[in-house]
Amino acid sequence: MTESNPKSPASTPANVEGEGSYTATHRYNEKLKKQLESADIEALAEQARKALEGEEGEELREAEQRAKQGPPVRKPAPEPGHGKH
Repeated sequence: MTESNPKSPASTPANVEGEGSYTATHRYNEKLKKQLESADIEALAEQARKALEGEEGEELREAEQRAKQGPPVRKPAPEPGHGKH
């Protein structure tokens, strides 16, 4: 890497990890592990069952279907100069 490269190790602070933050991933995994070890899974399952059978059930099922579909597909923005005249 050269001095002209703004992302060279010499110009990037040591605490900046970018999009793939190993520190955040490690912290998330540790907290998830602790939650799974200490959580009352049966009680959480019962809460979920009651929510699905209760007033918010329809809204929860709709949200589940939207999540399964993934993010909406968006059309790319037209390139400058290629629009309507």
